[in-house]
Amino acid sequence: MMALIEAAVDTFHAAERAQAEGAKRIELCGPLFNGGTTPSAGLIARCCEKLLVSVHVLIRPRTGDFIYSDDELAIMQKDVALARELGADGVVIGALTPEGEVDVSRLADVIAVASPMRVGFHRAFDQLKDPDEALEILVSMQVDHVLTSGGGKTAMESVEKLAHLQERAGDRVSIIAGGGVRADHVKELVARTGVKEVHARGTEAGVIKGIVRALGG
Repeated sequence: MMALIEAAVDTFHAAERAQAEGAKRIELCGPLFNGGTTPSAGLIARCCEKLLVSVHVLIRPRTGDFIYSDDELAIMQKDVALARELGADGVVIGALTPEGEVDVSRLADVIAVASPMRVGFHRAFDQLKDPDEALEILVSMQVDHVLTSGGGKTAMESVEKLAHLQERAGDRVSIIAGGGVRADHVKELVARTGVKEVHARGTEAGVIKGIVRALGG
């Protein structure tokens, strides 16, 4: 039943605490009150220097939609390169077209800069018009994992869709269930979907610890 637990945090203190509570991966973000953006270079460096668990850096140049201009793409590429230089294990990205499809061209440009880091696709996935087609595209682009609530506001609201995505993904790409994940339902979520990874905010003390305990860790 135990699944890998990824904690989204936006401060060094929260990252340290999430690690101590049992998180096995940190998604390092800028301020999460507005959905999160790319964190500062100093925060990335400190976490990579001090933490023992894997650190993946959110690359998001602004809040709002995920339809990016050429200038924003250039910013993302530079931020990815910096995260790599500072020792991050991976980056988390996402880019959409105005039609609600994966922006393959821009995504490919960012992935090219990221190598050899791992690359995840964030919850922009939940805004795609055809998740099944998008999943196949991301597999073909060798994305390592996809964070999704299954399209609902929370993961528990979309258990059936998450189970479908997990079945379709198989061992080709990891599906991370995220969106309102809490200790009181995480065991059921993992059992019903078959996901091997879950994502929760680690900004509040005790949340990650509760999830770890609920999963038998």
